[in-house]
Amino acid sequence: MITSTGNSKVKRVRRLQADRKHREREGAFVIEGTRWLDEVVHWTHTPEFVFYTKSWRQKPEHNQILLQVTGRTQLVSEEVMAAMSDTETPAGVLAILPLIPLPLPHSPTLLLILDRVRDPGNLGTILRTAAAAGADGVLLTPGTVDAYNPKVLRAGMGAHLRLPLQQTGWPEIERLTSDIAVWVAAADGSLPYTDANWRRPSALIIGSEAHGAGREAERVAGGSVYIPMHAATESLNAAIATAVILFEAVRQRR
Repeated sequence: MITSTGNSKVKRVRRLQADRKHREREGAFVIEGTRWLDEVVHWTHTPEFVFYTKSWRQKPEHNQILLQVTGRTQLVSEEVMAAMSDTETPAGVLAILPLIPLPLPHSPTLLLILDRVRDPGNLGTILRTAAAAGADGVLLTPGTVDAYNPKVLRAGMGAHLRLPLQQTGWPEIERLTSDIAVWVAAADGSLPYTDANWRRPSALIIGSEAHGAGREAERVAGGSVYIPMHAATESLNAAIATAVILFEAVRQRR
C-alpha cells in the first residue's frame, strides 16, 4: 500500500492532473471514478496503473471491475487518494491511461469542429453528445480547452474512449473537410438548422460560448445555420446547441 503523498507515483499523477504540457510530453492522462474504469474495461483499454482504496474495493461490483483490469493495480491510503484526486470528494479509484487518440475514419460523414470552446464542462458534455450522436470525430482548434483536462474527462463520461479526437489547426481542418458540406452554427445564421441537408457528409462548427465562431471558421464553412428561438432569447449554451443540431442530423439520417 502507498501511504506517502511524497511517493513518485503519487507525484506523477498530481502533475498529470494539473499540467497539460506534461500530459502531452508523457503521452498519458488520468481518469477518475468507477464508471470511467468500467468504460476502460469494457472497451479493453489497458491502463498503465490503477490506484484504489480499500474502502472502494470492498464493494463486490468494484472488486469485479478491478479483477478485469489488465494493467498494474496499486492499493493506496485514503490520504494518498485525496492527494491524487482532482475532486473534493474522491471516488476511491483512478487510473493513468496512455494518450492514444482514435484515428479519424478515411471518409467521415459527420464531423464536429469546436472553435475556441473554453469551458471544460461544456467541452466534456459536447464530446459525450457527439459520441451519443454517432459523430465520426471531433476536431479541436487552437484556443479550445484541452480535451484531457480533468473536468472535461469527468463531463465526457467515457466519450474519449469511443470518439476520435484531433487537436489541429485550420489548414488541416480545411483539408479534412474539403469534400464535405461545412456548416457553422451562428445566432445570425442564414438557414434554420432543420432546413440544412444533414443526409450528405457534413461537418458542424460550434464556436466559443462568449464570441461564437471566428473568421477562420466562417471562411471554411460553406453556410451558416441557426436555431430558431422563442421571445428574446439570444442564444443557447454551446453544449445544448450542439446536441440540438447533431440530433437533427441523426433524425434526418434515420
